[in-house]
Amino acid sequence: MSNKKTASILLIALSLLLVLAGCGGKSNGGAASGGGGNAGANAGGEAVKPADGEKVTIKFMHLWPQGSSAQQNKLVNEIITQYQTDHPNVTIQQEVLENEQYKNKLKILSASNELPDVGVTWAAGFMDPYVKGNLFTPLDDLLDGGLKDKFVPGTTDAYAVGGKTYGLPIELNISPIYYNKAIFEKYNLQVPQTYDQFLQVVKTLSDNGVAPIALGNKDRWTGSLWYMYLADRLGGPETLKKAIDRSGSFEDPALIQAAAEIQKLVDMSAFNKGFNGLSNDEGKSEFMNEKAAMYLMGTWEIPNFTTNPDVPQEFKDKVGFFKFPTVEGGKGDINSWVGGPGVGLFVAENSKVKDEAKKFVEYFIGKWGAESVSTAGVIPATKVDTSSSDLPQMYIDLLNELNNASNLTLFADVQMKPNAAQTHLNMIQALFGKAVTPEDFAKEHEAALQKGE
Repeated sequence: MSNKKTASILLIALSLLLVLAGCGGKSNGGAASGGGGNAGANAGGEAVKPADGEKVTIKFMHLWPQGSSAQQNKLVNEIITQYQTDHPNVTIQQEVLENEQYKNKLKILSASNELPDVGVTWAAGFMDPYVKGNLFTPLDDLLDGGLKDKFVPGTTDAYAVGGKTYGLPIELNISPIYYNKAIFEKYNLQVPQTYDQFLQVVKTLSDNGVAPIALGNKDRWTGSLWYMYLADRLGGPETLKKAIDRSGSFEDPALIQAAAEIQKLVDMSAFNKGFNGLSNDEGKSEFMNEKAAMYLMGTWEIPNFTTNPDVPQEFKDKVGFFKFPTVEGGKGDINSWVGGPGVGLFVAENSKVKDEAKKFVEYFIGKWGAESVSTAGVIPATKVDTSSSDLPQMYIDLLNELNNASNLTLFADVQMKPNAAQTHLNMIQALFGKAVTPEDFAKEHEAALQKGE
């Protein structure tokens, strides 16, 4: 990622704190699925503006199931209910899937050009094939119509291709290491500042029969977070970015060493048993059930540790977080984060109800930004007046960390083009499973990135 992009992302973090300081898969039952077909298509199948009062169904596919994302799911359903109340001729038909199921379904639907009217996408490399395939419609008209001023400056940049914006972000995330304070206290452990201290924490926990780290690496991107941080702390924030944008090489010594450190953690039994065959939700349950002491994940998990009423308060009181430690002799610093703009909403280019779909997206963005703080406890991509919100302390602490961020590196598989991203994810699982050497891990990445696909 270029210095210009890094500066843009830092501006996001600084702007969020200025706002804070200046202001003081299955269908979900939350929305009706009946009522008319997709009205608004002419005889040729092209989208036309529905007449006032004409029945319209908007298909909306997202990845916030009630089970694993209770607070986000609650907010989505509140927004949909209110929208349908305000627009009685519109029905929002939901399809809700887990993260990996969602990605797979999106690929299948895109192959037949049958995407939902509104859906969730990631930025940069993930979005690239959908844009090139003319599957997402530009949303610049919404930005130019007044929505642009609602976003924290720079957040929409990662969703722009060729000067047009194809997605509107609703989240901004960083990835701390959450930890169980009670387990740390039981074994007289301190929050580590250096990686050597971190390794000692891992050893102490493992020696006492406690899984040090909760991980579900079947989804693979979860293990990538650990690799990215080690690459950052060893080589500095530019090394991995340059390897991906081809101004550098993935066979840089720091990137190879980062892979070796991953396998050292595996040898130390740092992760829960069977981690490579568990989904992220299964791995997370090890932390939620207090069987593992630490869990590295994005700030989209904050609700489970603060506001989710289905999680016992006794457990939530035990959860703290810390920054990924520094490595002695490494070029990275402790205020460099893996993160960036989170998921965003797209509108399908071939939607038969495109105008109504865009109106819903505009409405959703506004309501999510205004209510995600208090209802879901997540960091939105839009400006929020926090003075009237009773924010969880963890939320405030993480906003303060954003203010001190020296760098934010976008998730590696999102940065990469699709084929290279798949190589990365497959190699991550192979690395954690010790099925590939650190050197071959780097070579496979280099070969995939050189193809530019």
